[in-house]
Amino acid sequence: MPSPAKSPVQFRERSDLLDFLLEVAGVTTETLDLDRLLANVSDIIRKVLHYELFAILLYSERRRDLRIRYSVGHREEVVRNLAINLGEGITGTAALKREPILVTDVRSDPRYLSAVDAVRTELAVPMIARQKLVGVIDVQSTIPGVYTEYDRALLRLIAARVAIAIDNARLYRRVERQNRTLKTLASISHEFSSILDLDELLGKIARTVRGLINYDAFSILLVDEQRKALRHRFSIRWDQRVDIDNIPLGKGITGAAAESREVVRVDDTTQDPRYIASHPDILSEVAVPLIAKDRVVGVMDLESDRIGYFTEDHVRTLALLAPQIATSVENARLYEEIATRERAMEEDLRAARDLQTVLLPTRAPEVEGLEIAIGLRPAREISGDIYDFYEHKDDHAVVAFGDVSGKGAAAALYGGLVSGLLRTLAPRHRNPAELMRALNEALIGRKVDARYVTLLVMLWHHHSSEFTMANAGALPPLVCRSGEILKLRVEGVPLGLLDSRDYEEVTFQAQPGDILVLYSDGITDQQNETGKEYGRARLSQVIRETCRRAPQEIVEAIFADSDRYSPVPFDDRTVLVIRVR
Repeated sequence: MPSPAKSPVQFRERSDLLDFLLEVAGVTTETLDLDRLLANVSDIIRKVLHYELFAILLYSERRRDLRIRYSVGHREEVVRNLAINLGEGITGTAALKREPILVTDVRSDPRYLSAVDAVRTELAVPMIARQKLVGVIDVQSTIPGVYTEYDRALLRLIAARVAIAIDNARLYRRVERQNRTLKTLASISHEFSSILDLDELLGKIARTVRGLINYDAFSILLVDEQRKALRHRFSIRWDQRVDIDNIPLGKGITGAAAESREVVRVDDTTQDPRYIASHPDILSEVAVPLIAKDRVVGVMDLESDRIGYFTEDHVRTLALLAPQIATSVENARLYEEIATRERAMEEDLRAARDLQTVLLPTRAPEVEGLEIAIGLRPAREISGDIYDFYEHKDDHAVVAFGDVSGKGAAAALYGGLVSGLLRTLAPRHRNPAELMRALNEALIGRKVDARYVTLLVMLWHHHSSEFTMANAGALPPLVCRSGEILKLRVEGVPLGLLDSRDYEEVTFQAQPGDILVLYSDGITDQQNETGKEYGRARLSQVIRETCRRAPQEIVEAIFADSDRYSPVPFDDRTVLVIRVR
């Protein structure tokens, strides 16, 4: 290190100067770490120039000012707060003119920005790389006139090489940061798409963005098409959730981003009339539109309490992140809407199921001469199968059993219509065939596209132990007598399809102990994992094996065997078992 006396280093031979410049090239190319590079530059300059104060100031094209990036001897508050505009002070003038400036006595130069009262000499040399200003190397000494024109020329040579090294290091840092950002984006892309709870997703987004950009306030606003407003769905300030009013579309910085479909960055919110104060002390803001399927679904908004905090790199990072956020938010929002609708539908279905329990009794009424058990297994919340019991004044009883086309709520509603018509018409028409004709005409008068009902009506004559039956496309009952299955033939066209239809009646003479099983096609059409149907033959076998049991036990045995065959319901399954006493 040179002595404090005025003794500038002079290279006696040209080869010595070349060796020194090679050393400069070596220390400036050995690393792309900017902090290490600047420390190396400080050390190499100290070998040839005496200084008490040393600084490398880097130029920001966005802020259009110089700020200290590395220093020796300067006070911490100066390093932290000093910002020099082009043309300001000796360093700002060197940067503006792009020429070295040597001041042998700063007391006589009005441009001097005092850092230490004892300073007498200052040499500021701009660093230019690729015809762009990189920054300024500034050395100051307490010795008057310590620097010479030779020193200025030497530092200029050093600055030219340092400028390229700094530019490369900054470029490398930018590329490294972009690569790190891209890796982060890739890693969080799957994580975002896997979160379907909207509040959980927005919290995750806020934390992820905070890891990339250290904001002071963060909000996500979603577009409310009906209200024509941006609705604050998530807002956070210093890790504390806050509630903020909604913003009309086109208003404020966020509204401008939504309307223009472009990122809006404001370096100083106090100078922007669009700014709507949401948090105290906010000075800069960036609003990023969230666009999914060419539609603005919301805006992501970041705020800082520092002027000009958000950079072009921040904007690029947010722009890369925005499409994934938009898609994930839209998916989660749609999932939330669907879940809300499903909950509403489930509530409606539960209410419909409660109502259906009134229309479809779970226990059969007492019918003289018969013992009846009921089993109902809807494929969904409510069933399209129907059954009911009606009494005539002359001690006759009517049993109706049917199946509406389709499944679910629509089938259940049509079934409710059929049940209501049955209750109205059954007392008026004693014979099953007449009841069928009347019911068919009533349904034709209320015709619903693609809806019909298959129905079996049986009139029980207690005194003669006879069943008079009429069928409209339903499955005929299986009759088990003394362990054998009797086949009954009773046919007809489903109700609600064709006008002016007549229906035949068939009489079955029952015997004590006979078992009649009425069942919906959800039993026989049930398929196992291979696609094979349960079938009437297997059902008949179960009935043969259990026909001496009580009706309720037979119902339970049929369902148990059906569940063993295939646990996944194919259709509504209803079984009615009648024993003749």
